Amino acid sequence: MHTVSKKELELLRKRYPAGTPVCLDAMEGEGRMTSGLKGRALYVDDAGQIHVQWENGSSLALIPGVDQFHTISDPEKKKEKGEPSR
Repeated sequence: MHTVSKKELELLRKRYPAGTPVCLDAMEGEGRMTSGLKGRALYVDDAGQIHVQWENGSSLALIPGVDQFHTISDPEKKKEKGEPSR
């Protein structure tokens, strides 16, 4: 198991705060976790795994460097900031 340094952990927690919208590209060995599945980060644990509440009801964690995923823009945050939605 890969361990993360305190610095790496701090960076992950800054990059993926609670509520960050993510989209799954690939999660090996998890058939119900299909490419394009969206969710929101809940928290980053001490091992550096990003726990996510997925739209399919799952709460599996993402493992940076193993799973493939990306963040997506959040139209709700734009609305909160007063920016027009597209």
